[in-house]
Amino acid sequence: MMFRRRFLILLVAAFASILGIARADVDRREANNGNVILEAVPQVPEQLRDQLNRYLEVRSAPFSDWSDDGKSVYVTTRFGNVRQLHHVGAPGAARRQLTFFEEPVGGVQRRPASSHLTFQMDEGGSEFSQIFLFDPLTGGASRLTDGMSRNGVVAWSRDGSALAYQSTRRDGKANDVWVMTPEDPASARLVFSAPDGSWYGASDWSADAKELLVMQYTSVTDSRIHLLNLESGESRMIAGNADDPASFLGISPLFDAGEEGIFLATNIAGDFSQLAYLDLATLELTFITADIEWDVNEFALDSKRTRGAFVVNEGGIDRLYLFDPASRTYAPVAGLPIGLVSGLEFSPSGDRLGLTLNTAKTPSDTFTLALGDGALDHAGLTRWTHSEVGGLDTESFAEPELVHYPTFDRVEGKSREIPAFVYRPEGAGPFPVVISIHGGPEGQYRPSFSSTYQSWVAELGVAVIAPNVRGSAGYGREYVKLDNGFLREDSVKDIGALLDWVAEQPDLDASRVAVYGGSYGGYMVLASLVQYSERLKAGVDIVGISNFVTFLENTQDYRRDLRRVEYGDERDPKMREFLEHISPSNNAGKITAPLFVAQGQNDPRVPVTESEQVVKAVRAAGYDVWYMNALNEGHGFRKKENSDLYRQIAVLFFRKHLLGEEVGPAVRRSP
Repeated sequence: MMFRRRFLILLVAAFASILGIARADVDRREANNGNVILEAVPQVPEQLRDQLNRYLEVRSAPFSDWSDDGKSVYVTTRFGNVRQLHHVGAPGAARRQLTFFEEPVGGVQRRPASSHLTFQMDEGGSEFSQIFLFDPLTGGASRLTDGMSRNGVVAWSRDGSALAYQSTRRDGKANDVWVMTPEDPASARLVFSAPDGSWYGASDWSADAKELLVMQYTSVTDSRIHLLNLESGESRMIAGNADDPASFLGISPLFDAGEEGIFLATNIAGDFSQLAYLDLATLELTFITADIEWDVNEFALDSKRTRGAFVVNEGGIDRLYLFDPASRTYAPVAGLPIGLVSGLEFSPSGDRLGLTLNTAKTPSDTFTLALGDGALDHAGLTRWTHSEVGGLDTESFAEPELVHYPTFDRVEGKSREIPAFVYRPEGAGPFPVVISIHGGPEGQYRPSFSSTYQSWVAELGVAVIAPNVRGSAGYGREYVKLDNGFLREDSVKDIGALLDWVAEQPDLDASRVAVYGGSYGGYMVLASLVQYSERLKAGVDIVGISNFVTFLENTQDYRRDLRRVEYGDERDPKMREFLEHISPSNNAGKITAPLFVAQGQNDPRVPVTESEQVVKAVRAAGYDVWYMNALNEGHGFRKKENSDLYRQIAVLFFRKHLLGEEVGPAVRRSP
């Protein structure tokens, strides 16, 4: 293992030398037992590590599933270096760790009528997840999938005898649907193939296990639903079409009790995704939540299909509703903390609803909602876990304020307004600003618990602004399409408009602004630096796209066509010319503000070459770049020691380049 790691370090160093990243005048060293390579990065002072330690020790414990008797729950949490599966026997009881792997565990689902669970795990952040069957009584885990393909989206049959899952096993490119009997992994068979580069995944089985609902995803605004007969192999598309594309994947579609229809979510009738019912005989849609002008983004039914629950995203805040499938009526659940709701799962007996709650002042924790006799009746909310917050007084945390600022274009004669959440320190200011841009691109910043933002507010005295620029989800299907293809730079102009807004705020310092973001947000950081370096002090790019053409050519095969729908097809000459024109790596000479680039060597989404080429190009233009490459990570940092180091370096970077403090030189160490 040590030999492999040293070999990888030397190999990366060799490639870095070829690419011109690790120049003779760049200080370079290793960290975290050789798993991280740092270039031009100063040593993190011990005082800073101590100062941030409380923020780095925050944990969460989101709900995973119920035990088979419904008396206890499973959660995932981290007590070591990575997140593992734990059992909680009663509300407030200690979390008992069940898995002890070196890689994080996720995607936990209990097998129906059994105590066994499945979970998913990859290696080194590669995202080539494997599915494991786990016995919580013995601690034994067996791998069900082939160990090479990418697997996920598990759907158990109602009796637990079989599971459907998504896999790239056939050719490494297609996201197909497979079915297996878990006692015999060799029984795995392909049941639904993806011929056109789309994403396919199973969502629900019929009670007799003869039919399967299959989801198809082409883009955020174009998806379909298929009904597959597992005996004949025949399928029919029951929702969606290419001529009038709409989203049918706001939730996983589920059969009703009589299997005469399915519940789904769609924006086909308006700008937002509504809960609807599809009659399987007539294919007629009945819209259930037409009076709610926000997206329905999570839905669950109990095992008998007599109770339901769904979540509505109201401008970034979640509202939980109970739902009666028979009458198709619903009612909001009052008294929940204001924040985000996820992980809905009814207990085996259907008398309680398990969920995860996250607020600006509390990390994700597991709760259960007691239910009454009627489908819409409920009693109290019970908290099962109390996650550690490193001794922080979270009541003193800055509350995010929702603002809307005008941008460059107009809608119905008025300036289009962009929503953003603002975290301000205490005092009068003017405060330096960090603009944090989400990834996706069809993501959405939502005011969840963030020890990172709170550490910046409290320890650096900066205001944090998290905008939802055009292309963000949550504001209707027209808004999410406003940055597609040749409109890509319009979202960057929204950052320029935000800089204008900052300049008009008396408590914000427009002369000290930095940009920060990961993945597509990393592209937005680089593009903002290309366009507005003279107005920015610094930028932090985490696993960001630096050139759309090389990104599309080098991202993993199983996701390339899905990304082309969003960004444009680089095989088209006009689109290729446009993508090359706007790509930051081709405009590196305009990135004059200091830059910190952080990357995972094994990233399957945004390959490490995206970071390498922009680091090389900016340095070649004569400008300052700090570079961090974690050799045992993928698309972001999941191992605590790497995450801690990255967050410490980011604060050090802001201190030097945003606040103008002296932080000391980098220390050279020969590889």
